Amino acid sequence: MSKKKNGAAKQWWQRQFHTWHWISAAISLIGMLFFAITGITLNHAGAFSAQPVVVDRNGQLSAGALVLLRAHHATTGPLPAPVASAVEQAVHIDVSGRDAEWAEDAITVNLPRPGGDGFVSINPADGAITAEMTDRGLLSLANDLHKGRNAGGPWVWFLDIFAVACVVFTLTGLLLLQLHSKRRRSTWPLVGLGLIAPLLLIHFLVP
Repeated sequence: MSKKKNGAAKQWWQRQFHTWHWISAAISLIGMLFFAITGITLNHAGAFSAQPVVVDRNGQLSAGALVLLRAHHATTGPLPAPVASAVEQAVHIDVSGRDAEWAEDAITVNLPRPGGDGFVSINPADGAITAEMTDRGLLSLANDLHKGRNAGGPWVWFLDIFAVACVVFTLTGLLLLQLHSKRRRSTWPLVGLGLIAPLLLIHFLVP
């Protein structure tokens, strides 16, 4: 009776491991493919270099927005909403909600993003707007997303959820290997190789 119960319990756990394994695989599969490919491109960044595309824009702040800007005494924080709206109308770049660097001769909003960066600078003396946007291409975009560089809060949440799915996928995979290891003698030698190989590389070959 005890063997029957143990067999039933084993089958129940096996079904659970299979269920969580395929669910976590479905969630993380495309992400793992993306991070595997971008891992290669990051390791060989010199072989995939691209020429950045730089776009310069110039504009003029409206008189009303310039008066509002001069009246807004700040050392940090974003531009006032009407000023940000006037900047977008002048150079077609959205700076609303972005922190600015406030100085006497220039007010600058930096615009880092995955795959590029940029800035908008306003001269508070005459309202002249200077802007520059740099695009380093799709490969740079993918590499920056891999690292989470300047990608914002929602992408960070995605990375966390993806990482949890990968942990579940890995742990349930190990548990399934344990369940089937008696019939597959090469299971643990292969798992051990996957552990020992990087440790040996780190110990002997990594500076």
